[in-house]
Amino acid sequence: MISPRALLFDTFGTIVDWRSSLIEELSNFGLDRGISADWSGLVDAWRGAYVPSMNRVRKGELPWTKLDDLHRATLGRLADEFGVSGLSDEDLCRINRGWHRLRPWPDSVAGLTRLKQHFIVAPLSNGNVSLLLNMAKHAGLPWDMIFGSDLFNHFKPDRETYLGACSLLDLPPEAVMLCAAHNSDLRVARALGLATAFIARPTEYGPHQRRDFEAEEAWDIVAANVEDLADKLGAV
Repeated sequence: MISPRALLFDTFGTIVDWRSSLIEELSNFGLDRGISADWSGLVDAWRGAYVPSMNRVRKGELPWTKLDDLHRATLGRLADEFGVSGLSDEDLCRINRGWHRLRPWPDSVAGLTRLKQHFIVAPLSNGNVSLLLNMAKHAGLPWDMIFGSDLFNHFKPDRETYLGACSLLDLPPEAVMLCAAHNSDLRVARALGLATAFIARPTEYGPHQRRDFEAEEAWDIVAANVEDLADKLGAV
């Protein structure tokens, strides 16, 4: 059995249910303010801008910008596109901080709590540290450490994120396992020497899911959820 020292978790989609959380929060905001809009469509478009906005930083079109600020810039544009008018800057900031209040998948907290007894557990996310810290407090995620992208001034899949986390843990890559619901994330981690675990989240994108229904390669572990990962790693 593979025996890593540390488990690093992709967070958006793997540990927290970003889509349902944001749709519910925005729908409730709309009800409170008497605003009718396609909130589901706005959330999907917001997430759709996630990779392109980070790529602008990666290509040098923007200076280093933390994810909170990229999300805020995208939200301002999408509010106009979806006809959500009359929002103050305070309103937009409140909506943007919905990313700090995402709900965990039902198995996440229990599974992480079990794993924490045997391994170092931490997010390795494109979120910034404050976002991930607030999310952990809100959702009860029992992290030992938080690896946000602003520690490295790089977003995944840049090698600086994966290897930077290993360096800060003072562990070789082979003693660290990346756990993710995204095959592409695991491919990069494996190429850099990390162990890998696929966690299935086939409803992450709701009806728009087009990939990552299952493991596409022979990862070190393939798990149905975080509790199943704990079972397969022998965490009682």
